[in-house]
Amino acid sequence: MLAVALGQLKTHSRRFIAISLAVILAVAFLTATLTVNASTQASLKASIGQSFGTADLVVSSTDGTPLDAKAADAVASAAGVRASYAQQLAYVQASTGTAVVSGVVSNLPAAMELETAKLVSGVWPAAAGEVAVDAATATRNQLALGDAITLRSLSAPGTGQAPGVPATITGLLAPTNDPLMSSQSQLLAPAATVAQLAGSPTSYRRITVALAPGADAGATRSAISTALTGAGAATASVLTADEQTKALVASFTGGSNALTMVLLAFAAIALLVSALVVSNTFSVLVAQRTRELALLRCVGASRAQIHRSVLLEALVVGAIASAAGVALAAGGMSLLVAGLAQNPDYAFATLDVPPSAIITGLLVGIALTVLSALAPARAATAVAPLAALRPQEDASLANSRGRVRLVVGVVLLLLGGAGLVVGGLTSQLLIALPSGALSFVGLLMAASLFIPRLVAAAGKLAAPAGVPGRLAAVNAVRNPGRTTATASALLIGVTLVTMMMTGAATARTAFDNSLDGRYPVDVAVEGAQVPFTAAQLDKVRSLAGVSAVAQLPVVGSVESRGATEPVYGITGADARAVLVNAANRPAPGTLVMRKGTKDTSLSVAAGAVQTPLPVAIATSSSFPALVSLDTLPALPAPQAGALQSGAPEAGGMDSVAGRMAGTSALWVAVDPGISQDTLLGLRQQIASALGVEEYQVQGGAVEKAMFNQVIDVLLLVVTGLLAIAVLIALIGVANTLSLSVLERTRENSLLRALGLTRGQLRGMLALEAVLIAAVAATIGSALGVVYGWLGAQSALGSFTIVTATIPWGQVGLVIGVAAAAGLLASVVPAHRAARLSPVAGLAAE
Repeated sequence: MLAVALGQLKTHSRRFIAISLAVILAVAFLTATLTVNASTQASLKASIGQSFGTADLVVSSTDGTPLDAKAADAVASAAGVRASYAQQLAYVQASTGTAVVSGVVSNLPAAMELETAKLVSGVWPAAAGEVAVDAATATRNQLALGDAITLRSLSAPGTGQAPGVPATITGLLAPTNDPLMSSQSQLLAPAATVAQLAGSPTSYRRITVALAPGADAGATRSAISTALTGAGAATASVLTADEQTKALVASFTGGSNALTMVLLAFAAIALLVSALVVSNTFSVLVAQRTRELALLRCVGASRAQIHRSVLLEALVVGAIASAAGVALAAGGMSLLVAGLAQNPDYAFATLDVPPSAIITGLLVGIALTVLSALAPARAATAVAPLAALRPQEDASLANSRGRVRLVVGVVLLLLGGAGLVVGGLTSQLLIALPSGALSFVGLLMAASLFIPRLVAAAGKLAAPAGVPGRLAAVNAVRNPGRTTATASALLIGVTLVTMMMTGAATARTAFDNSLDGRYPVDVAVEGAQVPFTAAQLDKVRSLAGVSAVAQLPVVGSVESRGATEPVYGITGADARAVLVNAANRPAPGTLVMRKGTKDTSLSVAAGAVQTPLPVAIATSSSFPALVSLDTLPALPAPQAGALQSGAPEAGGMDSVAGRMAGTSALWVAVDPGISQDTLLGLRQQIASALGVEEYQVQGGAVEKAMFNQVIDVLLLVVTGLLAIAVLIALIGVANTLSLSVLERTRENSLLRALGLTRGQLRGMLALEAVLIAAVAATIGSALGVVYGWLGAQSALGSFTIVTATIPWGQVGLVIGVAAAAGLLASVVPAHRAARLSPVAGLAAE
């Protein structure tokens, strides 16, 4: 039977090319998804984890207690540690002679292998009075190697009177990719200089560790933990760099590593789609050979030989196609990441093709191809050869096979659908993912029992096309199995594409809401002792990149959690302009308080007047007390002497409101999509326009921009996966349509002999393909929207509010493209059928 199997591969090569394309794309999809998972972790390590990316182990505080000198010494002396780096930071103002820049200066490690900053030019600062500055800051402030600057601490007590530390720029650094540090200018200096600027007591951000040669990571981790316990830092964590990156991501998502869960979900979805597409295509191919296999049985081949022949064919095709699929995925991802890396904004994009992705792609591709050939081969050999030569009965309600299929499919659909809804509503991805897969399998099992009926209903729309239209409608439902096989190939692809489009759009909205909650204001200027003038505000509004400016006067004060704080007022128009998240905008008669406030009602004091107001909770824990100016007016400016002395105004005004009456905060909204470098320059320009120090200009715009860049990279990669999914769907449709036309060679020739013209035959096949494709695309789009929304809800609902975002334009485009794809897929088969003469077609077997 080896000769028979090899003969089949040569004789029916066109059929095996079709199945090979399906396997190639399915394996490429799976391998690319697994590569995306690994590459995303590598990219996150190069951005969020940049400050410890070269370390073997990372020690950090888990309860907010800073690591001290005793902890640093304990780590350095632990068994298995070759070198350690206690990272110390000091927030400073750097006077350049023409401008004052706020930034953060870090100490250089003794072991330079633990330094993650990259030196662009010059040399590392080695002696007191030397410093390195990031190249972006140097460019904005016209700084060069050898220039002198003065550093003043914002970390040490008595910031305003801190003595200056003169320094000379010896090196320029590549700008950081860390979103948490990107809003500040980056400086590096010797440890003694940083300690002087940081002040006492000594505290460290984290401690990174390089292992000694041959040291066991697990044993060294235990030794470090024991040493930290003895140094009074028992709560400190000791993690690998990858684990620390995941922990940081989890800290942004409420304690769950949702990003990893989402990527694993993509891998599982890829596996399911691969299984369904390959199984469907190969099953059609082998099922059409049932008569051929039965004939081999008639001439003496045993059932075991038939099985071995079919499995050998599947093994050869699966191995070759899987290898090609893995190569396609690796090459495509390499080109994608290389293209991203050319953009400085995405320089952190990193390619990582793990061996597990290659091995998994090969094994899954081969296994899927072989397993997909088992059922049809078993069906062909399970009956007597002469019986198998007769036409096979399709599954329908009229036979037991159809009824069993219906019952099993409906049960899986109901159980899986219920689990998907529960998993979505409770934000449990581990429940939603398998349940969604189960429901989709159930739907496909029952598809032959409802897709032909829907196609028949849609076929009435083809009646105006005359005889070809009526024949197309009849042919589309005359063979339910063939119609379902053709529709299922497109149904799978459209469902996947629409699901990912809806999921990506919903995830984009959820990520935006989460970032808006964490950083509610783009830029905030606080601490000004007098209101800004109209001229100053106009100057800020005129800056490139500024979209709105709102000045917030003090309207009173409020006591909450044992402290008294000022209450600011804002107009409704300004709130809509500068606060993206509607939850942060105060409604008339409502007081907005920071996240974590337990009070349901608080009184705002304005002079002797106490105004009780219901409390609404903001999305950020650093949000100030805020009311609408329609609720409370701004307090009048006090006399200059009273403001300077801090004495309350006459009339009994409380001390906090009295001291801050006439002062204000300023919020600035920036244009979406503005680059990080432009934002850093804009911060300096705002400080200059208002006459304040740069450190008073705060806000999350830079951090939001960096996080958005990371998210954009992920969604761009998902878009690449969508392109592969579309190709899988198109190949599936073309395969099943081509095989369907090939199977109906004699039937089509008979129609030609009865008077059907070549043009009418082409029109009939085209209309038939469009009817099936349109029905499959409509069902797939509806399913994809539901799966995408519930999938995003289950993955992201645990840490942010998920609002269903349906890209209607994209969904409509998918349906249109699917219908067009069905039409295009019919062109070649229809042309082949029309060229064949009726006599030759009727003589074909």
